[in-house]
Amino acid sequence: MRSLPTPTHENLIVGTETGDDAAVWRLGEGRALISTADFFAPVVDDPHTWGRIAATNAASDVYAMGGTPRFGLNLVAWPHGELPLEILSEVLAGGATAASEGGWVVVGGHTVDGPEPMYGQAVTGEADEESLLTNAGAQPGQSLVLTKPLGTGLLATAVKRSEPEAIESGGWLAETYAAGVAEMTRMNDEAASVALEAKSTAATDITGFGLLGHLQKLAIASGTGAVIRAEAVPVLPNAWELLDLGFAPGGTTRNLDHVRPWVKGTNDKRILTMLADAQTSGGLLFCCPPTAAADAAARLAEQGHTSAVVGEITATDPGYVVVS
Repeated sequence: MRSLPTPTHENLIVGTETGDDAAVWRLGEGRALISTADFFAPVVDDPHTWGRIAATNAASDVYAMGGTPRFGLNLVAWPHGELPLEILSEVLAGGATAASEGGWVVVGGHTVDGPEPMYGQAVTGEADEESLLTNAGAQPGQSLVLTKPLGTGLLATAVKRSEPEAIESGGWLAETYAAGVAEMTRMNDEAASVALEAKSTAATDITGFGLLGHLQKLAIASGTGAVIRAEAVPVLPNAWELLDLGFAPGGTTRNLDHVRPWVKGTNDKRILTMLADAQTSGGLLFCCPPTAAADAAARLAEQGHTSAVVGEITATDPGYVVVS
């Protein structure tokens, strides 16, 4: 059995974080270990679905780096005495379903008493070091491909503020809810595979900081600028209507306030708010040669993804995002 290198800072690969909670460690022989974690409060009412979404989201950083998840640890906070443990069992079963779909094994975890339910996983995966995708590898002239639609932050807020009947068959949120759950439980494994085949050199998953926030982080890490064509960005069905009805969550507003100094182009707050919407288990945004971008988006569409070429990387205005 091959032993692992002694843990030192020299083994860490810096500048490769695609989110806030991922780290990469050189294993030697061309392999890299990826460690990440994420957890959050319920975004849907059904506990099994919440578990699936949370576990799918937790593995997203591994896929964003072009890696493969290998095992996960459950992370749980539960209001003991207020919510029955039978509900927690359903949440954990949903997480196990996601892990089974993604091909990783849940090997344990940790539970604490907390004021509100929280669930997620710490996920460990591996990748080939030479083909590792980072948020610091974007190159001017590359195209940007987005692999899932935006709008899950708006949807989650609308669900929280609506009666349960709203998401049932015939309810006013039913179509958006069904589409949103399908996207939030969709693994990013196929997206990662297509990104690697398209010779991508940089990627990030689109989660809590929204499309603008994560792209700006990629641009500043890569020393490049970026352009987003707003009309090309896919959104969930009726997402614009949810925005107009005032369902933008607080996280989306904070995202826009934070990234606004780094955004040029349009001043249309409606467009910018959608592009800053805080996502749960969002898609990948990857950079690849323009000649491969359209084919990559088409291949993902054939596999059921709502994907699109949404912009490009530029050499001007490093760290800035131009919204056209």
